[in-house]
Amino acid sequence: WQTRRGRLVLLAGTSPVGLRLPLSSISWTLPPGRPEVSRFRELAPLPVDLTAAEEAHVTPVEDAPTTALCVQERAGHLYVFLPPLEESADAVELLAVVERAARAVGVPVVLEGYGPPGDPRTRTLTVTPDPGVIEVNVHPAGSWDELVEITETLHRCAQEVGLGAETFTLDGTHTGTGGGNHITIGGATPPDSPLLRRPDLLVSMLTFWQHHPSLSYLFSGRFIGPTSQAPRVDEGRHETLYELEIAFAELAKLGDDTRPWHVDRALRHLLTDITGNTHRSEFCVDKLFSPDSERGRLGLLELRGFEMPPHPDMALVQGLLVRALVARFWEAPYTGKLVRWGTRLHDSFLLPAFVGADIAEVVDDLREHGIAFEAAWLDPFLEFRFPRLGSVDVAGLTIELRSAIEPWHVLGEEMRSGGVARYVDSSVERVQVAVTGTLGDRYAVTCNGVPVQLHPAGTGEELVAGVRYRAWAPPSALHPTIGVHSPLVFDLVDRWNDRSVGGCTYHVVHPGGRHYDSYPVNAKEAEARRGARFTPYGHSPGPVDPSLWSTATGADGEYPRTLDLRRSAAIG
Repeated sequence: WQTRRGRLVLLAGTSPVGLRLPLSSISWTLPPGRPEVSRFRELAPLPVDLTAAEEAHVTPVEDAPTTALCVQERAGHLYVFLPPLEESADAVELLAVVERAARAVGVPVVLEGYGPPGDPRTRTLTVTPDPGVIEVNVHPAGSWDELVEITETLHRCAQEVGLGAETFTLDGTHTGTGGGNHITIGGATPPDSPLLRRPDLLVSMLTFWQHHPSLSYLFSGRFIGPTSQAPRVDEGRHETLYELEIAFAELAKLGDDTRPWHVDRALRHLLTDITGNTHRSEFCVDKLFSPDSERGRLGLLELRGFEMPPHPDMALVQGLLVRALVARFWEAPYTGKLVRWGTRLHDSFLLPAFVGADIAEVVDDLREHGIAFEAAWLDPFLEFRFPRLGSVDVAGLTIELRSAIEPWHVLGEEMRSGGVARYVDSSVERVQVAVTGTLGDRYAVTCNGVPVQLHPAGTGEELVAGVRYRAWAPPSALHPTIGVHSPLVFDLVDRWNDRSVGGCTYHVVHPGGRHYDSYPVNAKEAEARRGARFTPYGHSPGPVDPSLWSTATGADGEYPRTLDLRRSAAIG
């Protein structure tokens, strides 16, 4: 390297030396252009006999390396800053040289800088701090036993340092960490990827997921919908399904002549969010066969619709379900016309009854194809995703409340603190009310005086409906003039006598107005906080006039299974 002063003068700062090199003041030339090394080439074993290294030679500036190894003493330790390298073999040789030098002088070193490049011949575990969570990317598992070992070891090590995979909100709601449990599918090497060897496998998965919304909502986090980090393919642009069917037909027409780039180019621009971001999609094909560079041609599919569950066994069930579905589609491709769910997607499949019925169909399909998957293995997900709020028995009927899913949308841009912010409207929540028994023409269920239109969910005698309500009043939200609907008072109304014969009350916050200053210390305290918000009494006293219901139902043809109290307040 040729410098102006004959020596290197670092840029000011406290960062490692490797990040403070005055690269702009160094005289250097670009190395000769070389094509990227193909990921589909055959790889020789990595070097293992590294007992001696070749002596360094002075080379012309045109052929000299444009990276440098930096060694710095800092805070009582010797740090070695590794430069970026393109080949794993070079990284192995460099690390061997550092190891021999450290052993020769008897000084331990701390490695920092750029990690070795990805390579199927090596195993990589990365631990990265993320807002609120620690993100851990583990190496691929080639078998079920290996997946079990990786998952259990990871959770055990996390527990030993005081970390966990569950959190509790102030009101006691049991949630995940907020981080993803993204599942990546591929092969040991890009040429071995089942997605590139059999393009119909990806088509089968996309079609099956679109036919069964429970696969998108049962394992997801609280933030779902078209503006979430993993929207469904049919949650964004309405013409996507039409274009997707054309892409499927083209891939089927190519048949055995399908090339890896065909799969990527046919689906890349359709598997995006509403802004065109390919990474923020339920099916992420960023690393399938990217047209940009060889680094994106790994034959990988990332399923981003999975949130980190609170227990390692639940994480294993997620992996087992995906493995079972891939095996089922490999043996028998799944085809069919894509379903135009319309508003039913967010009307029915955000309620636990419909999600449970749909996921049962998924299990039945697996069992019909010889895979002994048990529906009971998914019951913990239903209880975790849709916790029971409480129930009450009135007049031979049982009224049960469960939490449901509510899509939270991103609002418009607002100026805040000298910058632009886009808030998420989390002020609206949803619950499911389920009635077991015979209502007949005598009884009706109301919520805050508005009748609830109950519908069968295909699960026995149970009738269900969703209730959408304003739970909070933040400074920025949709419809700011609509107030909070809490508490929700559910009544069982006797039409013959025009009176409420019983009911229950659900509070969003503590019914006594108590504000918690700290988060629950454990699951027991969280359960107590949740239980305090439901009371199996508190129904509306006095006579009821059913003649007023017709003008304040709040239900319409778009969302027949959902009572939106915001709409009933607007038209009532």
